[in-house]
Amino acid sequence: MKNFISLNGKQVEISDETAKNLSEQFTKKKIEIKTCAGSILYTSEKATLREAVIEAVGEGANLRNADLRDADLSGANLRDANLRDANLRDANLCDANLSGANLRDANLRNADLSGANLCDANLRGAELNCAKFYGRGGTQQLTKQQVPMFLEALGFIIK
Repeated sequence: MKNFISLNGKQVEISDETAKNLSEQFTKKKIEIKTCAGSILYTSEKATLREAVIEAVGEGANLRNADLRDADLSGANLRDANLRDANLRDANLCDANLSGANLRDANLRNADLSGANLCDANLRGAELNCAKFYGRGGTQQLTKQQVPMFLEALGFIIK
């Protein structure tokens, strides 16, 4: 079977190997992690958004302002991730490792943080209304430095 492509209106014969390479290039699904404004922060060939986010964090990508609404990041290792100003509204972060993550000013409204590791995470200014923290409970401790940030994120005014 011969393979042809159209090039400048002309049919050009290509080898089986070239046809296969072109087919793979055009059929590979790419997942893009974008900001709320639509700018691309990271591109991955992983199968799911969860895997793409884990890959991005593992490579040290800056996910500041990432739009991760409704994302299923359950059990994900997001240690030391920069998720400052990220939109994680309604995200599933159940059992995720967020230790050392920068979640400053992130939107975590309605997010499920049950069993998540928030040790040394920066939650200053984070939107935590209706976020869920229940689950296996009692396994992570807050440091004294984290208590004011945590209470502030929950809407408490500290005097």
